[in-house]
Amino acid sequence: MLIRKLLDCPEFIAGDGTRLRELLHPDKQTIDLRYSLAHAVVPVGQVSTPHALATSEVYYILVGQGEMHIGGETSRVEPGDAVYIPPQARQYIRNVGDSPLVFICLVDPAWRQEDERVFDTKSEPYNPDSIKAKP
Repeated sequence: MLIRKLLDCPEFIAGDGTRLRELLHPDKQTIDLRYSLAHAVVPVGQVSTPHALATSEVYYILVGQGEMHIGGETSRVEPGDAVYIPPQARQYIRNVGDSPLVFICLVDPAWRQEDERVFDTKSEPYNPDSIKAKP
């Protein structure tokens, strides 16, 4: 039996700027698992950096209020919402509440750094239709 305690998982800043703790990943535990599972936090007033994965992803919102951006679509999210993010979709999430935005990320197949593109928004104001990928 494998049980992972959230606080036993080291926290780090992910490529998209979220605070992340990886709970399950087939490259890090000896388990027959196709997907990876992580716990993410976006602090009050913050937004994740626009990014895209080569794989599908699901966010399950646990705490807080957010604004999910996928491609050209925007929608409010709250606890109990599951958000499907298709492969290659440009996406980011904004915390629009007064508490941390906390959610679970499920990536299938499991997340790999080479499958993620983080977009450069520092050189120009963010416009979801005109972002440039980092080389």
